[in-house]
Amino acid sequence: MYPKQFLKFGETSLFQETVIRCLEVSDISEIFVVTNEAQKFFVIGQIKEIGYSIPPENVLIEPEGKNTLPAIFFGMKEIEEKFGNSIVGVFSSDHVLDRAAMVTISSAEKLASDYLVTFGVVPAFPHTGYGYIKSAEACEPGYRVSEFREKPDFETAKKYIVEGCLWNSGMFIFETGLFFEEVRKHAPSVSACFEKGEDINDIYACVDNISIDYGIMEKSDKVAVVKLDQKWSDLGNFAAIYDELEKDSVGNVIHECDPMLLNSDGNLVYSRCGKIVSLIDVKDMVVVDTSDALLICPKSSSQKVKEIVSELKGRNDERAFVGQTVYRPWGSYTLLDASQGHKIKNITVLSEHKLSLQLHYHRSEHWVVVKGMACVEVDGKQFFLRPGESTYIRAGQKHRLSNPGKVPLEIIEVQLGELVDEEDIVRFDDVYGRR
Repeated sequence: MYPKQFLKFGETSLFQETVIRCLEVSDISEIFVVTNEAQKFFVIGQIKEIGYSIPPENVLIEPEGKNTLPAIFFGMKEIEEKFGNSIVGVFSSDHVLDRAAMVTISSAEKLASDYLVTFGVVPAFPHTGYGYIKSAEACEPGYRVSEFREKPDFETAKKYIVEGCLWNSGMFIFETGLFFEEVRKHAPSVSACFEKGEDINDIYACVDNISIDYGIMEKSDKVAVVKLDQKWSDLGNFAAIYDELEKDSVGNVIHECDPMLLNSDGNLVYSRCGKIVSLIDVKDMVVVDTSDALLICPKSSSQKVKEIVSELKGRNDERAFVGQTVYRPWGSYTLLDASQGHKIKNITVLSEHKLSLQLHYHRSEHWVVVKGMACVEVDGKQFFLRPGESTYIRAGQKHRLSNPGKVPLEIIEVQLGELVDEEDIVRFDDVYGRR
């Protein structure tokens, strides 16, 4: 529910950095974001944080994830309907990329009327998680692609590196007309679903789950590659994150904790709330400590985290989907304690935001204001609470919490009842359009 593109390793998130790069070559009205309902408000909110307002119709909501080809087709279709035949840049929102790369990317626009343009990176090692691109004759400022191979095995990856192949960066420039033509030729079922349907739910119920790489790029004979010499990473694991972050004199990356390290170097240490983290004779390890999970592994094995996540998903463990801190369009809440009959949350409501008018059938709530001023509505009556003041809301009462002030509102909420999960909510009015 809070994927890596929205995480901030500095002042801005990976998503915000992607938007900032795109603004170097386009206006905010020309930027489209394909996302899902749960992340819609991250998209809008994080763009506002950097001083821009994206048109609401440019935030495209997929009913479900169907991989990159349907997502890109969705965006290309909306852009063509709004602007006509267009040259479009396609960027993943979770990559690290030197901003200077936008000059190279912009220079490739001239190729887009004849080719599907991708961007290649010189491989650092035989990686089986990337696609490989073999180039042929020149077509300035790039080369025609003679072979595009997605995620080969290790031995094949080594062979491709010897042959001078490039990694596929997952960024593209397409002309809408040529793109749709190639999709009709190589992935006709995808094209047919979008062309016969108007309702996006019906389209996604029909469309195949397929990547742009497998669906089009491996098959088309109209692909060109432009080499990127600038820094690029898709931050696919903790080792990649370690490579990007600032290190101390012995190569440790320390985040938010109070470290006490003896004869320990080359480590990534992440812990919150200023906790003391002590390492003794530890080298080249990843230590990630959050409120509901602890990870310890060698940096060289950090890509195996996905196996742990798969195991948790197989158990239907909610910790694979939702962290202790959950973000909402109005702010966030952090779960402090829970049992079958109670939950305690620390709730933060952003300035001039409010929750929905709602009720719960199975739980009561006790609110204590910690910081800021709360506007509380209960059964049509409105009153204000300041730090140290509290109120009690019985099950079945319509209520709403708002922050009319200029600083974030923070409260402690104690839920008591026979059912204290997020399903026990009936919304009557919501400024964010949720139901």
